[in-house]
Amino acid sequence: MSQVDKQLDDIRAEIEQEVPSDITITEVAYEGPELVVYTRNPKTFASNGDLIRKLASKLRKRITVRPDPTELSDPSDARATIESIIPADAGVTDLDFHHDTGEVVVEAQKPGMVIGRHGSTLREITQEVGWTPEVVRTPPIESSTVKNVRNFLKQERDERRDILERIGRQIHREEMSDDEWVRITTLGCCREVGRAAFVLSTPETRVLIDCGDKPGAEDEVPYLQVPEALGSGPSSLDAVVLTHAHLDHSALIPLLFKYGYDGPIYCTEPTRDLMGLLTLDYLDVASKEGRTPPYESEMVREAIKHTIPLEYGDVTDIAPDIKLTLHNSGHILGSAISHFHIGDGLYNVAFSGDIHYDDTRLFNGAVNEFPRVETLVLESTYGGRNDYQTDQADSERKLKEVISDTIERDGKVLIPAFAVGRSQEIMLVLEEAMRKGEIPEVPVHLDGMIWEATAIHTTYPEYLRDDLRDRIFHEDQNPFLADQFNHIDGGEDERQEVADGGPCIVLSTSGMVEGGPIMSWLRHVGGQDEGTMIFVGYQAQGTLGRRIQNGWDEIPINDGGGRADTLSLNMDVETVDGFSGHADRQGLENFVRTMNPRPEKVLCVHGDESSTQDLSSALYHEFNMRTFAPKNLETFRFV
Repeated sequence: MSQVDKQLDDIRAEIEQEVPSDITITEVAYEGPELVVYTRNPKTFASNGDLIRKLASKLRKRITVRPDPTELSDPSDARATIESIIPADAGVTDLDFHHDTGEVVVEAQKPGMVIGRHGSTLREITQEVGWTPEVVRTPPIESSTVKNVRNFLKQERDERRDILERIGRQIHREEMSDDEWVRITTLGCCREVGRAAFVLSTPETRVLIDCGDKPGAEDEVPYLQVPEALGSGPSSLDAVVLTHAHLDHSALIPLLFKYGYDGPIYCTEPTRDLMGLLTLDYLDVASKEGRTPPYESEMVREAIKHTIPLEYGDVTDIAPDIKLTLHNSGHILGSAISHFHIGDGLYNVAFSGDIHYDDTRLFNGAVNEFPRVETLVLESTYGGRNDYQTDQADSERKLKEVISDTIERDGKVLIPAFAVGRSQEIMLVLEEAMRKGEIPEVPVHLDGMIWEATAIHTTYPEYLRDDLRDRIFHEDQNPFLADQFNHIDGGEDERQEVADGGPCIVLSTSGMVEGGPIMSWLRHVGGQDEGTMIFVGYQAQGTLGRRIQNGWDEIPINDGGGRADTLSLNMDVETVDGFSGHADRQGLENFVRTMNPRPEKVLCVHGDESSTQDLSSALYHEFNMRTFAPKNLETFRFV
């Protein structure tokens, strides 16, 4: 008998001692980080609301209770009973029964009403029918991404369960080494923005944090090939943690599966869906530009199949010696600060990913309270000594002024925007400004993936700022459904019609003017004298967006037929700071200043050379802590 099997037998015996005598346990198994308990008495289990909580506390594990398949009621009978229990106002749109796990997936417009106060409705469902309900939200705006991901995972349930059982046994295996050390190796995004990738190593475990590309430099990828990084290759990794879905953090995650990785990806649920959306688009753009994509779409599906979604604040075992907790980072939908608790209190490391310290229209500000943190790996995108962004209210005022001036002269406003995050922030500003009469009411055309990304935002309102979440729950108040928003389906005829029409606003990807539909818009409206191009997001060095921002008015551009051409950019060019999803210099310093507890060491990463060095120096002088601005391929030992 293996050590894991013996462990499960011991856990089963302990559970059987704790539960009432009228509850029969038929099986105990690991599925990923969760302990799954199968019982012939799910109704009795459900009637004791505190029992699962007490077991989880005693065993110090996440526990899911499922009915033994032999005890399940007929789905047609169960359906009628469930529909009678759930309030009609919950807006149930689908019930999907899974006999292998005893789960019924309830899709509803208002999941909170399905759950009930402290889970009371869920318990009532199990008490009445035996099935274990799992609740998902019906997107207010239909999202093909969310629909495809859910359908795909439904089709792959059997294989996914096998994957989770294998991962569970890996997580709970016996520790093999008596040594104690913790190391971080930098594989990218050091003294540069982009290709984020780090390996966190212990004698037991290797965890990869992020694996992105570098905007404007397609040949510069993380140093995955070096022996101190992944050892014998991606298959030597125990886990991957993805802080958020932007391509400079996620683009090359599917590549790991191409080269043999077969383990888990930990991230939030919206990050999983957005990763699917953005990486598939990444392949599409590469193909359209005549480049060979680094992997096939099948690898994106493998990544999704291997993803284990975590909620903010859940402490989760991801290896025998590492617990992971994700916290809101305030950057984009589902973005997370990743906190690693290593060993039995041996060491604690937090990776900030990308953070925004203050509240924005979309998100609550980044969390910076932790039980313990000895080392912080901190982004430094705006860490330079002069990187102070405009106050948000001033930024919005300037944006509205530029838009009003442009519309008054019958011009069009072209805003290159990242599909995820900045586009939705700008949409909220525009919706409110038009509703209040602060700018003229004109069509706002959304091109590229912006509408789809917006649909995903409305699927996960619990990850949004509190007041915005409440508005989305009320369909008549949902700002993303305002009449002025028009989804461009990507057709050139439709773009030409907009170009020939009256004043309007166009939000289009890509945010750094590196391919995508923004190039088409430049061809259509870039030569119009009365128009304005407004940058609202960071433009990395080497990107066309940075060059235009720096004054280029002769733009190299594909003519649409595969031939290179030059376009005269006659539009005004404006930059409105303050909409970035990144904290500025003050925000980064405040994040560290108010961090509880304050770390002993800080590694300043994800910024150009001067930004990382400036921030490192400032934190050292202000807080008397050890700080570093590492280069790529450095290894730090902490214990």
